[in-house]
Amino acid sequence: MTTGLMPKKVCIQGLGFVGMASAIAVASARSKKGEVLYQVTGVELPTERGQEIVAQIQRGQMPIESTDQEMQQAFSEALELKNLTASTSENSYDDADIVLMAVHLDVDMQSIQNPQVNFRGMVQAAKTLGQHLKPGSLVIVETTVPPGTCRKIIQPVLSEELTRRGLPSDAIMLAHSYERVMPGKNYLTSIKNFWRVYSGIDKRAADACETFLNTIINVDEFPLSRLKNTESSEMGKILENSYRAMTIAFMEEWSRFAENIDVDLFQVIDAIRMRPTHSNIRQPGFGVGGYCLTKDPLFAQFSAHQLFQRPDLQFPFNSMAVQANQAMPFVTVDALRKILGSFKNKKILLLGASYRQDVADLRHSPSSIFVKKLAEEGAEIVIHDPLVKESLEGLPVTAEIPYHQQFDALVLAVQHQEYANLNFSRWPKNDILIFDANRVLSDAQVNALLTQGYNLRCIGRGLSV
Repeated sequence: MTTGLMPKKVCIQGLGFVGMASAIAVASARSKKGEVLYQVTGVELPTERGQEIVAQIQRGQMPIESTDQEMQQAFSEALELKNLTASTSENSYDDADIVLMAVHLDVDMQSIQNPQVNFRGMVQAAKTLGQHLKPGSLVIVETTVPPGTCRKIIQPVLSEELTRRGLPSDAIMLAHSYERVMPGKNYLTSIKNFWRVYSGIDKRAADACETFLNTIINVDEFPLSRLKNTESSEMGKILENSYRAMTIAFMEEWSRFAENIDVDLFQVIDAIRMRPTHSNIRQPGFGVGGYCLTKDPLFAQFSAHQLFQRPDLQFPFNSMAVQANQAMPFVTVDALRKILGSFKNKKILLLGASYRQDVADLRHSPSSIFVKKLAEEGAEIVIHDPLVKESLEGLPVTAEIPYHQQFDALVLAVQHQEYANLNFSRWPKNDILIFDANRVLSDAQVNALLTQGYNLRCIGRGLSV
């Protein structure tokens, strides 16, 4: 590895599921000569969790669970080359050339019809950058935000802090480039080998953002898309996720129809996907979780009403999609109750705690809603997940499949790789209900279980399959 090039310093503000992956992607960037391009510092808040994340990285342990071996290898290599570090000190920003902002931005979900966004953490993050960054540095907002956030929220904070320092109000460049990170087996690839949208507050910021992204993204195969302003880029991410949330909600009503007229909806969907214009049609499942689809559709209304003072603009489809997706776990609850009669004194095994396959992310997991409801109705619940190490709704999550225990029902909720090899013969077929709530079972597994006489029910499949 040649070392003639002086690497620029990049700080990642926030080391969650997006920030940590971004830190590894930036640290793995190389020049055409194979030189390290960036010295990366991940910066966390000095909270107990932030200090724990920093300590894990310093011990050589990736603070997020993932099945992506490429990301683990890139993380280890960056530590070995010493171009990836972590800190809780705000002084880390003093000599940074570029900062990627990947901080949380939460929505008050108490009222879907009148969503409120809590900007306090983001404002404080911007204030910290304005107090420390040197003139000519670049801030790229990766956080999913309501359209108008960069110009109306972040830029004024940066400008105010720069003015207090006696510097020009535009001394720090500001851009927006939303990530399309997909945690799982292709975690790192979803950053480096995927299309990226970006924009800047002005041309200078957009140009600087483009220059940086060209060194991180495989732009030869996945060219960048430059939009005319940050509002456009911000809207792009919200529209993407709203579209996905709505198409998932749309499939729910078709699932109920299919289940009641002896149709395997997944076979129908697979046939429809052969048509290029319909290749991304969604499918029904256990529920919608994670940090994006559960809240992002609500950003549109907040932006229109609060940031642009247009209360006349309404987004009924977005609101209905969020409501429909929030109700999805209760469909499985109701179906189980109908079969079992009651949950009182029933023992249920839930296979899958995370919100999606091959990650350990519990944020807004449908499993949480499911477990809470069953517990309220008197069920005894055992939770298995091969990756999750923390508790769910106060209940422990086991990493070992409890074949030795007797259950009234087994619920498959997450498409973890491990569940492709479940040994159902170790559970008595006459004493257990197998409920596939998320197309975890393959067609071959479904047919084999039915042939062997198991009591099987599925979301999205007619009862006789």
